[in-house]
Amino acid sequence: MHRDGTREVRIGDRKIGGGNPILIQSMTNTRTEDVEATVAQILELERAGCEIIRCTVPDMAAAVALEEIKKRIHIPLVADIHFDYKMAIAAMEHGADKIRINPGNIGSPEKVRAVVDAAKSLDVPIRIGVNSGSLERQLVERDGGVTAQGIVESALDKVHIIEDMGYDNIVISIKSSDVLMCVEAHELLARKTCYPLHVGITEAGTVRSGNIKSAIGLGLILHQGIGDTIRVSLTGDPVEEIRAARLILRTLGLRRGGIEVVSCPTCGRTKIDLIGLAAKVERLVEDYPLDIKVAVMGCAVNGPGEAREADLGIAGGDGEGLLFKKGEILRKMPEEQLLGALKEELDNWR
Repeated sequence: MHRDGTREVRIGDRKIGGGNPILIQSMTNTRTEDVEATVAQILELERAGCEIIRCTVPDMAAAVALEEIKKRIHIPLVADIHFDYKMAIAAMEHGADKIRINPGNIGSPEKVRAVVDAAKSLDVPIRIGVNSGSLERQLVERDGGVTAQGIVESALDKVHIIEDMGYDNIVISIKSSDVLMCVEAHELLARKTCYPLHVGITEAGTVRSGNIKSAIGLGLILHQGIGDTIRVSLTGDPVEEIRAARLILRTLGLRRGGIEVVSCPTCGRTKIDLIGLAAKVERLVEDYPLDIKVAVMGCAVNGPGEAREADLGIAGGDGEGLLFKKGEILRKMPEEQLLGALKEELDNWR
């Protein structure tokens, strides 16, 4: 399956599936009813590159707050619903552009139908979410544990419930913290449905371990042409999720734009604070809307040559360094001036 073979679904003013660009999602960790805090976090995520945002809606105060939140942000707003069908309906009535539910957790068929009828009348897509941790007991017992096949079967059962109620404005999300199981499940699901897929490794972990697991899992899935939206789920600042997602997409050639920083590993030849300098450069370039590669090298002798494919870069020497562009040395300067010189070049980039 390839992305242009999935059904197109509109979420607010964005489209996913049908060959549209893969969009980056995240989720707020504020109390949704705290409108000021929630809006502030969403705006920060927008600046980082978030394109769809999800908020939890555990009670009516959170559902009502969506209306004011939506007025003050610029990306589609998704309501995350667990158990209470009334919250799903209220969230849609207060402006949610999409809802995320697991029909198996909503309750009776009548309650699920009430949610579907509201979604149909308001033309709100439903994201059906199934996680390995919430798999039905009978599937776990039948298969002797959680399996990729069980996850897919559970998800498709939920899809059929919604379809049988006359609605097909659907997005599917299947997640597992087991990376290879998650990859296998997406491969199976992609052969069985044309609905757009939201891809992520759930409960991936901290910024360090979660980034590694997500990069491997999402990389294997996306490289096969599977996936229409993504989230890198991290235990940490949600902004880190956006940074990681952008880098994953760019590394796979699925997204252009933004400065790519490359840097060499340190070795015995390094005589400047390369680790600190590389970290400062990475922070420096975040806000530049340039599609270029910047290199931070530790050796003034080999640096420009090794990073010849970089558009711009700096290479350290002994308390000093070189500024180079397209492999050609521009000038030599003291170490403490390298970052400022790089910034000046970026400010005047043509």
